[in-house]
Amino acid sequence: MKRSILVTAVLISCHGLVFAQTAAKVSEVVNAEQAFNRLVERKGIKEAFLTVADPEGVVFRPQVVKITDFYNSIDKQPGSLTWQPKFARISANGDLAFSSGPYVYQNGKDDTDKVFGDYVSVWRADQDGKLKLLIDLGIQHPEPEKEELTDFKEPDTTKRGTASKDPFNGKNIIMNTDKVFNHELTVSVLASYKEFLSPEGRYYFPGFETIAGTDKIMQFLANEGITISAKTLDVGRSTSGDLAYSYGTARIKKGDIVSDFNYVRIWEIDGNHKWDILLEVFSAVEQQ
Repeated sequence: MKRSILVTAVLISCHGLVFAQTAAKVSEVVNAEQAFNRLVERKGIKEAFLTVADPEGVVFRPQVVKITDFYNSIDKQPGSLTWQPKFARISANGDLAFSSGPYVYQNGKDDTDKVFGDYVSVWRADQDGKLKLLIDLGIQHPEPEKEELTDFKEPDTTKRGTASKDPFNGKNIIMNTDKVFNHELTVSVLASYKEFLSPEGRYYFPGFETIAGTDKIMQFLANEGITISAKTLDVGRSTSGDLAYSYGTARIKKGDIVSDFNYVRIWEIDGNHKWDILLEVFSAVEQQ
């Protein structure tokens, strides 16, 4: 199944909904992240996550578990956590958004205790229109040598689709798209990314700073010489049909070394009504 078939499916699903004239602003998700960060500072990590969590929100510990279940099961989490959104988008209808960027975790007063990395957060609006944390995943890497580029972009209202009478159709399209990409990864990693990757894409891989842009991502994949097999677990799509997410598990092989990962992908529809990977993060599954 190739992308031409998926494009047809997207177009068939786009029929019959009138949208509001005013699109959401990307500042909504940036402000949500910054408020979340201040909440961590005031209430601590555990209480802050419980406060902002979507009822269906998940983290990876290492299996998928609800945010509320995980944080209700642990004692107060020590240390300080700060982060800064650098890459963010929101759907035209404002019901789905994400941000990513660098974080610093410190468990102690000594600077040698600092852990550096990047986070990826997916947010979903509740019935009152307030963004709640739906997915949280992060990676670790050495202290960054350079500041990550900031990329906040407003929704492109020309890319908004219309809704299908079948409320599950939009989700099925993303599910099928993610599964097709996972299948093509088993054939050729480089060819798959060349076909699906957005020119604005960002790639997060443990041990490496943020990789931004198609050329740099493709160079990284070629240099690493990895093979990837992945399985889709769940997906979701904005009601405006312009932004989506998927997550699942992956097994990555480099030489004789095979490691397990969780992944999250952010999908954005392009001007040709094709779904492109705007962001992908692989988080290593720690061996028990």
